[in-house]
Amino acid sequence: MSPSNEHPGLISFRMDWLDPLAVQGTLTSSYSKSLKIHLFGVLLAILGNLVISISLNIQKYSHLRSAQQEHPRPYFRSVLWWGGVILMALGETGNFVAYGFAPVTLIAPLGCMSVTGSAITSVMFLRENLRASDLIGMTLALAGTYLLVNFAPNITQAISARTVQYYFVGWQFMIYMILEILVFCILLYFHKRKGMKHIVILLTLVALLASVTVISVKAVSGMITFSVMDKMQLTYPIFYIMCIIMIASCVFQVKLLNQATKLYNTATVVPVNHIFFTISAIIAGIIFYQEFLGAAFLTIFIYLFGCFLSFLGVVLVTRNREKEHLPQSYIDFGNVPGKQILDKIQPDSSGLSYGTLPDGSDSIKSPNEEKKGV
Repeated sequence: MSPSNEHPGLISFRMDWLDPLAVQGTLTSSYSKSLKIHLFGVLLAILGNLVISISLNIQKYSHLRSAQQEHPRPYFRSVLWWGGVILMALGETGNFVAYGFAPVTLIAPLGCMSVTGSAITSVMFLRENLRASDLIGMTLALAGTYLLVNFAPNITQAISARTVQYYFVGWQFMIYMILEILVFCILLYFHKRKGMKHIVILLTLVALLASVTVISVKAVSGMITFSVMDKMQLTYPIFYIMCIIMIASCVFQVKLLNQATKLYNTATVVPVNHIFFTISAIIAGIIFYQEFLGAAFLTIFIYLFGCFLSFLGVVLVTRNREKEHLPQSYIDFGNVPGKQILDKIQPDSSGLSYGTLPDGSDSIKSPNEEKKGV
């Protein structure tokens, strides 16, 4: 008796399994589902970053309006300020959920949308000028975003508790964490003991913490998503360990970032922090979640080129933005009618008279006095 007569169901199943059309249909269905999940995560991240940019400008507008009042109230009593805070929470929630649907290497670089979106909303809320560099920067950021979305790793990972545990004890992550802890301790020693407060040192410390934050955020978000769509994962200890790591790293990250913003203006901190954060997040996604495993060289190259375009766009949008609004802090005596300046307005910084105005009898003479002198 032929095998087909003995096991017709098994043979029929194998023939269906070996049918190229059936295999192609299965792959197409799987790819389509993966693409929809990724697009959902991308849309959440983009909308979240745009909402964050709107919230920041609303809060800034609230502070400016309060400062113009004769008797300003505390900012936390402003309804407008609280509206900005609520929008900020919604935007950050969108980013958090997006990590559960798309890879880290796709979501993290989309932070450029927050910076470029802020340039647009500041025109509407704060009446700021839209410069040519802003338009060029937004165009580059959008082009980089397009390349990132199309050439980021198209993988669908079900982030369960067992998956996180497997990655957590992997040798790649162990080596990465040892190196990161060593670099962090060295930089922290120079910052605390030697008093070195260079922006690169501060924002590198922030970026090292951010890589841990991104790993834990994706783990927590992924396990919550897995619990909603498949099986409960919140009973595993690794979930709460990742929650503690996420909260602790966020707190210290914000503390160091505040120190950087106190020492340097925002136009300098924002682009450098965005670049450092994105690079550290991409490295964390590659090492911990192995997101570029098996990717082609051309795909990786175009992805990195998209990152470069988004970095360049952020730099152009934030370049010299605060300097345009600095008030004039001195009086130009050269514009006083009938007066001629014979001395410097501000003495040399090495002199004893630095910080004082020059004596008017010596430095300013009228035309009549000059004629008498001649």
